[in-house]
Amino acid sequence: MTDRRRKRSSIMMLGSRGINGPQGGVETHIEALAPLLVDRGWNINVLARKPYMPQGKRVWNGVEIEPVWAPQHRSLEALVHTAMGVALASVRRPDVVHIHAIGPALMTPGARLTGLRSVVTHHGYDYDRDKWGGLARTMLRMGERLGMKWSDRAIAVADNIARDMTERYGRPVVFLPNGVTMPGSAPDIAALEAYGLEPRRYVINVSRIVPEKRQLDLIAAYARLVDPGFKLVLVGGADHPDPYELAVRETAAATPGVVMTGFQRGATLAGLFGHAGLFVLPSSHEGMPIALLEALSYGLPVLASDIPANLALAMATDRYVPLGNIEALAEAMARGMAHQPTDLERDTQIEMVRHRFGWDHVADSMSRLYAELLRTDGRKGVEAMRAPQSRSITK
Repeated sequence: MTDRRRKRSSIMMLGSRGINGPQGGVETHIEALAPLLVDRGWNINVLARKPYMPQGKRVWNGVEIEPVWAPQHRSLEALVHTAMGVALASVRRPDVVHIHAIGPALMTPGARLTGLRSVVTHHGYDYDRDKWGGLARTMLRMGERLGMKWSDRAIAVADNIARDMTERYGRPVVFLPNGVTMPGSAPDIAALEAYGLEPRRYVINVSRIVPEKRQLDLIAAYARLVDPGFKLVLVGGADHPDPYELAVRETAAATPGVVMTGFQRGATLAGLFGHAGLFVLPSSHEGMPIALLEALSYGLPVLASDIPANLALAMATDRYVPLGNIEALAEAMARGMAHQPTDLERDTQIEMVRHRFGWDHVADSMSRLYAELLRTDGRKGVEAMRAPQSRSITK
């Protein structure tokens, strides 16, 4: 029996800037998952933040995207926007309100008190991000607690987070990983020509320009290499320009061989990923790193910091470098540039990623979770929703 034969139920998703436009892990997660949930018989309404999606209400791949006003303020926009979303949901009465990330989860009690069924997805320990001060960190911790305690169903995108939340709050938290959209046809080489790049002769990093992504560490490590023969390409931008972004741009401009492309998506991003020689993610904080999964899906050799979220992917030990150790990062980059994988090794890695992290499996599990929630009022049956334990990606 499939979900397609039942009457469509409505899911309102809160917590993202928007989809099919804004950058970010939560946004990428919803953008990939929502159309697949539509295919499985759900009506999906994503409430976006108007400053990021000024084009107005529209339908994209069957998903209704509805921009709602939010202040352009780093500390307030998510909270205010989610509060407005819960208020709107209390009038419209969707079957489920799905809140993404622990900051927006501060509004979970509001959803409960207005009689709405709620699901909260924990995308990572956002209070560990370098950009937040003491008050913001306290509010994020409170959001985590309220989301995990007051939601009807709680989800985490990483197994270690699911286990930690289950132990900390005494309730089952479902592990449903981030997935990855597998590449289609051979990526276009036009993106390389636009930035003066040669296939397999550049190191790539894809992430927002924020302190926890540690682009300055990456530039410093690259600068230590003697005649690397590779360029360093930083793909991404900042939502709110700040001193860190300025420091990255100034340091990149002063370091020969560093190329900044700004935020990219679609064919340009696929081309930059597909023809890279090495992907590096030196970050100090991740939930479950979608950009790292994307790099692996292209068969790229990768390096990542040894933080729990990256270690959870169970890659070979030589894929990890100590967080903040510039010398070790430079040495690992030199090795990665010198030893490119064979076509067979790339193909094997791609198939392993397809098996472990295809979005269809995640969508099936999410659809079952929604359906089970609509059948019951309590918090039973959650263990049946847990995704199976995954195997190592690389040897």
